[in-house]
Amino acid sequence: MANILILCEQDKQKIKRYSFELAGKASQMAASLGCKVTAVLFGDGTENIAKELGNYGVDKVVTVSHKDLLSYSGESFAKVFSDIINAEKPNIVLGTASVTGKDLFARASAHLEAGLINDCTDLNISNNKLLVQKPAYAGKAIRQIIINTPVQMATMRPNIYPLPTPQANEPTISQFTADPGTIRAKVKETKEEEGGMLDLTEADRIVSGGRGIGSAENFKVIRDLATAINASVGASRAAVDAGFISHDHQVGQTGKTVNPSLYIACGISGAIQHLAGMRTSKVIVAI
Repeated sequence: MANILILCEQDKQKIKRYSFELAGKASQMAASLGCKVTAVLFGDGTENIAKELGNYGVDKVVTVSHKDLLSYSGESFAKVFSDIINAEKPNIVLGTASVTGKDLFARASAHLEAGLINDCTDLNISNNKLLVQKPAYAGKAIRQIIINTPVQMATMRPNIYPLPTPQANEPTISQFTADPGTIRAKVKETKEEEGGMLDLTEADRIVSGGRGIGSAENFKVIRDLATAINASVGASRAAVDAGFISHDHQVGQTGKTVNPSLYIACGISGAIQHLAGMRTSKVIVAI
Protein backbone atom coordinates (compact mmCIF):
# COMPACT_ATOMS: atom_id res chain seq x y z
CA MET A 1 0.00 0.00 0.00
CA ALA A 2 1.41 3.38 -1.00
CA ASN A 3 1.67 6.26 1.43
CA ILE A 4 -1.12 8.60 2.52
CA LEU A 5 -0.74 12.19 1.33
CA ILE A 6 -2.48 15.09 3.09
CA LEU A 7 -2.89 18.77 2.26
CA CYS A 8 -2.09 21.02 5.20
CA GLU A 9 -3.07 24.69 5.22
CA GLN A 10 -1.34 27.67 6.81
CA ASP A 11 -2.02 31.36 7.19
CA LYS A 12 0.66 33.91 8.00
CA GLN A 13 3.18 31.20 8.88
CA LYS A 14 0.78 29.46 11.26
CA ILE A 15 -0.55 26.00 10.43
CA LYS A 16 -4.33 25.71 10.72
CA ARG A 17 -5.61 23.75 13.71
CA TYR A 18 -7.66 21.47 11.48
CA SER A 19 -4.52 20.47 9.60
CA PHE A 20 -3.05 19.07 12.83
CA GLU A 21 -6.35 17.26 13.36
CA LEU A 22 -6.13 15.80 9.85
CA ALA A 23 -2.49 14.80 10.35
CA GLY A 24 -3.39 12.90 13.52
CA LYS A 25 -6.18 10.97 11.79
CA ALA A 26 -3.99 10.21 8.76
CA SER A 27 -1.28 8.90 11.11
CA GLN A 28 -3.77 6.48 12.68
CA MET A 29 -4.88 5.26 9.26
CA ALA A 30 -1.26 4.88 8.11
CA ALA A 31 -0.47 2.77 11.18
CA SER A 32 -3.26 0.34 10.27
CA LEU A 33 -1.94 0.14 6.70
CA GLY A 34 1.74 -0.06 7.61
CA CYS A 35 2.61 3.00 5.52
CA LYS A 36 3.75 6.61 6.02
CA VAL A 37 2.13 10.05 5.90
CA THR A 38 3.34 12.77 3.55
CA ALA A 39 2.06 16.33 3.97
CA VAL A 40 1.97 19.09 1.33
CA LEU A 41 2.37 22.68 2.54
CA PHE A 42 2.04 25.66 0.19
CA GLY A 43 3.56 29.02 1.09
CA ASP A 44 6.73 31.07 1.08
CA GLY A 45 9.24 30.19 3.79
CA THR A 46 7.24 27.35 5.34
CA GLU A 47 10.25 25.14 6.10
CA ASN A 48 10.32 26.11 9.79
CA ILE A 49 6.64 25.59 10.51
CA ALA A 50 6.69 22.36 8.47
CA LYS A 51 8.64 20.73 11.31
CA GLU A 52 5.59 21.07 13.57
CA LEU A 53 3.69 18.54 11.47
CA GLY A 54 6.14 15.82 12.51
CA ASN A 55 4.80 16.07 16.06
CA TYR A 56 1.39 14.98 14.76
CA GLY A 57 2.52 11.87 12.93
CA VAL A 58 3.71 13.24 9.58
CA ASP A 59 6.80 11.47 8.24
CA LYS A 60 7.59 13.72 5.27
CA VAL A 61 6.63 17.31 4.35
CA VAL A 62 6.73 18.57 0.79
CA THR A 63 6.90 22.38 0.79
CA VAL A 64 5.91 24.48 -2.21
CA SER A 65 7.17 28.02 -2.70
CA HIS A 66 6.72 30.04 -5.91
CA LYS A 67 6.16 33.73 -6.62
CA ASP A 68 2.91 32.89 -8.43
CA LEU A 69 1.60 30.73 -5.56
CA LEU A 70 1.67 33.24 -2.70
CA SER A 71 -2.14 33.64 -2.78
CA TYR A 72 -4.59 30.84 -3.48
CA SER A 73 -5.60 30.48 -7.12
CA GLY A 74 -7.53 27.32 -7.93
CA GLU A 75 -6.19 26.77 -11.43
CA SER A 76 -2.47 27.03 -10.63
CA PHE A 77 -2.66 25.33 -7.21
CA ALA A 78 -4.58 22.40 -8.70
CA LYS A 79 -1.93 21.86 -11.38
CA VAL A 80 0.93 21.91 -8.88
CA PHE A 81 -0.97 19.75 -6.36
CA SER A 82 -1.73 17.21 -9.10
CA ASP A 83 1.95 17.22 -10.10
CA ILE A 84 2.93 16.45 -6.49
CA ILE A 85 0.42 13.60 -6.28
CA ASN A 86 1.79 12.14 -9.53
CA ALA A 87 5.32 12.42 -8.15
CA GLU A 88 4.60 10.98 -4.68
CA LYS A 89 2.14 8.31 -5.98
CA PRO A 90 -0.09 7.96 -2.90
CA ASN A 91 -3.21 5.80 -2.94
CA ILE A 92 -5.05 8.02 -0.48
CA VAL A 93 -5.13 11.84 -0.58
CA LEU A 94 -6.84 13.71 2.26
CA GLY A 95 -7.64 17.35 2.96
CA THR A 96 -9.95 19.51 5.05
CA ALA A 97 -13.40 20.59 3.86
CA SER A 98 -12.44 24.25 4.04
CA VAL A 99 -13.19 26.69 1.24
CA THR A 100 -9.69 26.14 -0.14
CA GLY A 101 -9.70 22.38 0.43
CA LYS A 102 -13.00 21.69 -1.30
CA ASP A 103 -12.15 23.84 -4.31
CA LEU A 104 -8.61 22.48 -4.71
CA PHE A 105 -9.60 18.84 -4.30
CA ALA A 106 -12.44 19.15 -6.83
CA ARG A 107 -10.05 20.57 -9.41
CA ALA A 108 -7.23 18.10 -8.66
CA SER A 109 -9.57 15.09 -8.78
CA ALA A 110 -10.63 16.13 -12.28
CA HIS A 111 -6.97 16.40 -13.32
CA LEU A 112 -6.25 12.93 -11.91
CA GLU A 113 -9.58 11.26 -12.77
CA ALA A 114 -9.73 10.26 -9.10
CA GLY A 115 -12.76 9.50 -6.95
CA LEU A 116 -13.52 12.30 -4.48
CA ILE A 117 -15.93 12.64 -1.54
CA ASN A 118 -16.12 16.10 0.04
CA ASP A 119 -17.20 17.08 3.56
CA CYS A 120 -16.80 13.68 5.25
CA THR A 121 -17.62 13.17 8.92
CA ASP A 122 -15.49 10.04 9.38
CA LEU A 123 -12.53 8.42 7.61
CA ASN A 124 -11.56 4.76 7.87
CA ILE A 125 -9.86 1.93 6.00
CA SER A 126 -11.72 -1.14 4.66
CA ASN A 127 -9.80 -3.82 2.75
CA ASN A 128 -6.97 -1.36 2.06
CA LYS A 129 -9.39 1.17 0.54
CA LEU A 130 -10.66 4.48 1.84
CA LEU A 131 -14.05 4.18 3.56
CA VAL A 132 -15.75 7.52 4.28
CA GLN A 133 -18.90 8.59 6.09
CA LYS A 134 -20.93 11.48 4.66
CA PRO A 135 -24.28 12.99 5.70
CA ALA A 136 -27.14 13.03 3.17
CA TYR A 137 -30.59 14.62 2.99
CA ALA A 138 -29.60 17.56 5.20
CA GLY A 139 -28.08 15.19 7.77
CA LYS A 140 -31.12 12.89 8.08
CA ALA A 141 -29.16 9.94 6.69
CA ILE A 142 -25.52 8.83 6.80
CA ARG A 143 -23.86 7.21 3.81
CA GLN A 144 -20.79 5.00 3.97
CA ILE A 145 -18.84 5.10 0.73
CA ILE A 146 -15.83 3.13 -0.52
CA ILE A 147 -13.79 4.81 -3.25
CA ASN A 148 -12.52 2.35 -5.85
CA THR A 149 -10.33 4.52 -8.10
CA PRO A 150 -6.52 4.03 -7.94
CA VAL A 151 -6.18 7.42 -6.23
CA GLN A 152 -8.82 7.92 -3.52
CA MET A 153 -9.49 11.50 -2.40
CA ALA A 154 -11.58 12.94 0.44
CA THR A 155 -11.94 16.10 2.49
CA MET A 156 -12.80 15.93 6.19
CA ARG A 157 -15.13 18.33 8.00
CA PRO A 158 -13.14 20.36 10.59
CA ASN A 159 -13.47 19.70 14.34
CA ILE A 160 -14.62 16.08 13.88
CA TYR A 161 -11.72 14.48 15.76
CA PRO A 162 -9.95 15.62 18.95
CA LEU A 163 -6.58 17.27 18.44
CA PRO A 164 -3.92 14.57 18.99
CA THR A 165 -1.30 14.96 21.69
CA PRO A 166 1.97 16.11 20.06
CA GLN A 167 4.78 13.52 20.09
CA ALA A 168 8.34 14.58 19.33
CA ASN A 169 9.17 13.56 15.76
CA GLU A 170 11.40 15.09 13.07
CA PRO A 171 9.89 14.81 9.58
CA THR A 172 11.84 14.74 6.35
CA ILE A 173 11.38 18.05 4.53
CA SER A 174 11.78 18.47 0.77
CA GLN A 175 11.16 21.39 -1.57
CA PHE A 176 9.03 20.72 -4.66
CA THR A 177 9.97 22.57 -7.83
CA ALA A 178 6.61 23.98 -8.85
CA ASP A 179 5.43 24.82 -12.36
CA PRO A 180 2.10 26.69 -12.04
CA GLY A 181 1.70 26.83 -15.82
CA THR A 182 -0.18 29.68 -17.50
CA ILE A 183 -2.04 31.69 -14.88
CA ARG A 184 -5.23 33.24 -16.23
CA ALA A 185 -6.59 34.62 -12.96
CA LYS A 186 -4.61 36.36 -10.23
CA VAL A 187 -5.57 37.39 -6.69
CA LYS A 188 -5.23 41.16 -6.36
CA GLU A 189 -6.46 41.64 -2.81
CA THR A 190 -7.39 39.55 0.23
CA LYS A 191 -9.71 41.04 2.84
CA GLU A 192 -9.26 39.97 6.44
CA GLU A 193 -12.07 38.50 8.53
CA GLU A 194 -13.70 41.21 10.65
CA GLY A 195 -12.27 41.70 14.11
CA GLY A 196 -9.70 38.95 13.63
CA MET A 197 -12.37 36.28 14.16
CA LEU A 198 -11.75 32.72 13.05
CA ASP A 199 -13.48 31.50 9.91
CA LEU A 200 -16.73 29.78 10.83
CA THR A 201 -15.50 26.40 9.59
CA GLU A 202 -12.59 26.57 12.06
CA ALA A 203 -14.39 28.05 15.05
CA ASP A 204 -14.85 26.07 18.27
CA ARG A 205 -17.65 28.43 19.38
CA ILE A 206 -20.23 30.22 17.23
CA VAL A 207 -22.98 32.73 18.06
CA SER A 208 -25.52 33.04 15.23
CA GLY A 209 -28.38 35.47 14.69
CA GLY A 210 -31.52 35.09 12.61
CA ARG A 211 -34.47 37.12 11.39
CA GLY A 212 -35.65 37.41 15.01
CA ILE A 213 -32.73 39.75 15.78
CA GLY A 214 -34.74 42.39 13.93
CA SER A 215 -32.11 44.63 12.34
CA ALA A 216 -28.46 45.06 11.43
CA GLU A 217 -28.08 47.39 14.41
CA ASN A 218 -29.34 44.71 16.80
CA PHE A 219 -26.63 42.35 15.54
CA LYS A 220 -24.29 44.30 17.85
CA VAL A 221 -25.65 42.14 20.68
CA ILE A 222 -24.58 39.00 18.74
CA ARG A 223 -21.13 40.44 18.08
CA ASP A 224 -20.69 41.52 21.71
CA LEU A 225 -21.61 38.06 22.99
CA ALA A 226 -19.28 36.43 20.47
CA THR A 227 -16.42 38.69 21.58
CA ALA A 228 -17.10 37.96 25.25
CA ILE A 229 -16.84 34.18 24.82
CA ASN A 230 -14.17 34.20 22.08
CA ALA A 231 -16.59 32.94 19.41
CA SER A 232 -17.20 33.64 15.73
CA VAL A 233 -20.36 35.28 14.40
CA GLY A 234 -22.77 33.30 12.24
CA ALA A 235 -26.17 33.98 10.72
CA SER A 236 -29.16 32.33 9.10
CA ARG A 237 -30.02 32.88 5.45
CA ALA A 238 -33.02 35.00 6.50
CA ALA A 239 -30.72 37.41 8.36
CA VAL A 240 -28.34 37.60 5.40
CA ASP A 241 -31.17 38.13 2.89
CA ALA A 242 -32.56 40.89 5.12
CA GLY A 243 -29.20 42.67 4.95
CA PHE A 244 -28.39 42.30 8.65
CA ILE A 245 -24.94 40.81 7.93
CA SER A 246 -22.79 39.70 4.98
CA HIS A 247 -23.07 36.31 3.27
CA ASP A 248 -19.69 35.05 4.51
CA HIS A 249 -21.35 34.61 7.95
CA GLN A 250 -24.18 32.43 6.64
CA VAL A 251 -24.54 28.94 8.11
CA GLY A 252 -26.67 26.34 6.38
CA GLN A 253 -27.30 24.46 3.19
CA THR A 254 -26.47 27.48 1.01
CA GLY A 255 -23.82 28.80 3.41
CA LYS A 256 -21.10 27.18 5.48
CA THR A 257 -21.18 23.84 7.26
CA VAL A 258 -19.82 24.15 10.79
CA ASN A 259 -19.02 21.74 13.60
CA PRO A 260 -18.21 23.72 16.77
CA SER A 261 -18.22 22.53 20.37
CA LEU A 262 -20.82 25.22 21.16
CA TYR A 263 -23.41 26.74 18.80
CA ILE A 264 -25.67 29.49 20.16
CA ALA A 265 -28.63 30.29 17.88
CA CYS A 266 -30.43 33.57 18.59
CA GLY A 267 -33.72 34.35 16.88
CA ILE A 268 -33.37 31.50 14.40
CA SER A 269 -36.46 29.44 13.49
CA GLY A 270 -34.55 26.21 12.91
CA ALA A 271 -35.50 25.50 9.29
CA ILE A 272 -34.03 22.28 7.89
CA GLN A 273 -31.79 24.30 5.53
CA HIS A 274 -30.10 25.91 8.56
CA LEU A 275 -29.90 22.67 10.52
CA ALA A 276 -28.07 21.09 7.58
CA GLY A 277 -25.13 23.38 8.27
CA MET A 278 -24.82 23.05 12.04
CA ARG A 279 -26.60 19.95 13.34
CA THR A 280 -23.33 18.13 14.11
CA SER A 281 -22.38 20.81 16.67
CA LYS A 282 -21.51 19.23 20.03
CA VAL A 283 -23.81 21.49 22.10
CA ILE A 284 -26.62 23.62 20.63
CA VAL A 285 -28.25 26.43 22.62
CA ALA A 286 -31.38 28.02 21.09
CA ILE A 287 -32.57 31.43 22.30
